[in-house]
Amino acid sequence: MLETISARRLLTPQGVVDHPVIRVDGDGLIRSIDRASSSKEDTTLTATFLDIHTHGAADHDVMEGTLEALTTVSRFLATRGVGRYLATTVTAPIDKTLRSLEGIANAIESPVRDAAIPIGIHLEGPFISHAKRGVHPPADILPPDIALFDRFQQAARGHIRLMTIAPEIPGALDLIEHAAKQGVRLSIGHTNATSPEALAAIAAGATSATHTYNAMRPLDHRDPGVLATVLDDDRLFAELICDGVHVAPELVRLWLKAKGTDRAILVTDSMSATGMPDGIYTLGTMKVAVSNGRAYAADDEAKGKHTLAGSVLTLDRAVANLQRFTGATLATAVRLVTHNPATLLGLDANIAVDQPASFNVFNAAGQLESTILRGVLAPAGT
Repeated sequence: MLETISARRLLTPQGVVDHPVIRVDGDGLIRSIDRASSSKEDTTLTATFLDIHTHGAADHDVMEGTLEALTTVSRFLATRGVGRYLATTVTAPIDKTLRSLEGIANAIESPVRDAAIPIGIHLEGPFISHAKRGVHPPADILPPDIALFDRFQQAARGHIRLMTIAPEIPGALDLIEHAAKQGVRLSIGHTNATSPEALAAIAAGATSATHTYNAMRPLDHRDPGVLATVLDDDRLFAELICDGVHVAPELVRLWLKAKGTDRAILVTDSMSATGMPDGIYTLGTMKVAVSNGRAYAADDEAKGKHTLAGSVLTLDRAVANLQRFTGATLATAVRLVTHNPATLLGLDANIAVDQPASFNVFNAAGQLESTILRGVLAPAGT
């Protein structure tokens, strides 16, 4: 347990604290934040990352629903700077989804101190569009159903905090309104919606968009569609997978210009192959082939098609890529994986006394050097 944490500077949502000296109590909470007159360190402290869209890592999928699987994922994510995350499901048979939600809820209620904490569930599917399903299995995609959502939330013991939904499907707007009243955040995604349909979703309670550009009706100058609304409407947060595979750098820049530093959110959409060598892995019930940093649906690969199936991205690389693609500062890039996702979920993103002493440590070159979780130092991944 670290008793004191110091650095050259501390980045907070409110600004920069020079020469911070942070004292930690025996429970891993911040006891005080002071300033020294100078510092020997040439490091930068930030809050740890919050990934609101990750399916797994280290050869495990969160839908396995076991404490072992979730703990392995949590420990891996901590080595990449993640302190909190939403365990993200994928479209699967109803019984499988219910079992997975129960298992994930068990892990949420039994956090491991030296690992990232799953703070909730992101339900991605089954209420999505067949036309923009990506690799989600078509047989398990279902029309929006309030009763079924309630079964999912009951199995999850209320831990569903975010849900991806295609707003153009009959019944979607009613479900968006119903879930929003329970405090669930609704994200427009895997959708072929028109712009008016996207606006109707916002009016019903949608507040975000899932992996912008991917699995969305493409932009057209006369028929702008959902993507135009996602980029244009300041009421929406917007996720983006910044790996250079899912979205070209030019469009990463367009996204950041459109959403600004308050509504843009970096996510990984990582799956079980993250942190693993090339090979065949699983995403929910699907087989995924991974080669040279790209994850494709294995069945499609055999047919000569190349359908992306999640990613092998980590959030520390997403932060680095954003700076490289756009020229953004470290402070801006970190805001997109700390303050913004927390704000979307209604969480406090402030660094303050009595909050957990959880920090990422960046070296002078802006590279993640180590992660501190509730006062305990964990090594950064390579």
